[in-house]
Amino acid sequence: MKYDGPLNTLDDWEDDLKQRYPEQDQPAEKAKDEFRDYGEQTRPGVREFYRQNHRYQTYDFVQQKRTEFLGLDRRAMTVWEAMEYLNQLVDESDPDTDLSQIEHLMQTAEGIRADGHPRWMILTGLIHDLGKILCLFDEPQWAVVGDTFPVGCKFSDRIVLAEFFADNPDSNDPRYNTQFGVYKPNTGLDNVLMSWGHDEYLYHVVKDYLPEEALYMIRYHSFYPQHRESAYDHLLNDHDHQMFQWVQKFNPYDLYTKSDQRPDVEALKPYYLELIDEYMPGKLAW
Repeated sequence: MKYDGPLNTLDDWEDDLKQRYPEQDQPAEKAKDEFRDYGEQTRPGVREFYRQNHRYQTYDFVQQKRTEFLGLDRRAMTVWEAMEYLNQLVDESDPDTDLSQIEHLMQTAEGIRADGHPRWMILTGLIHDLGKILCLFDEPQWAVVGDTFPVGCKFSDRIVLAEFFADNPDSNDPRYNTQFGVYKPNTGLDNVLMSWGHDEYLYHVVKDYLPEEALYMIRYHSFYPQHRESAYDHLLNDHDHQMFQWVQKFNPYDLYTKSDQRPDVEALKPYYLELIDEYMPGKLAW
């Protein structure tokens, strides 16, 4: 199943992240300062994706989407059913891999499992991208994936392709275009409205089932302006800084476990069904 939009596939954004943030313990093919080159070398699809994302992710838009989706009344599904539902997003047009979404999720989870991390973290790896089912609810890609950032305050110039925020109405709104905007200094992320996407949506689906460390991983794994650039330290409180250590621990598994080596889904399925049942039995509201 294919989706028209500024990116050829949903995986394009993740491939772009790996270019921006190369695995630090592997030699890079180009100089370190070239990896954040978003000039003429940026693929047109990536630029168009962020042009739309930065134009339309406003404070009012995010509130509208939260009202629209956070009633969690679209479907009732088990986690495994949600994985199979997401599997409709097989990237048939991707020339580099023909792995299914379930296989991608299992690659992340198996990387975490191989390194001996807790069972809840393995499960977090398995489910962290399930919020992408928003695409199957007819949401455009720019409102599902992409780097996330706070709305309701000035957009940081350390957000990728920040120049496109010039077209965002909030950039000219005195309520929202100052450093703190509608927030108080170091208010804590629980009090900050993030741009809309699969991270925030999935957090609300699973927030009653997993440890807080897992919920931070899910809710902020795309918040690259903070966990790679520290662009919003002025909004975080001490607890956020402590919990972000878990986001940073999770990030390499999210970025660098994708490969063309297929996991054996049927062989692994009993293990993961048991793991899901341990933390999130039965049907969840989506």
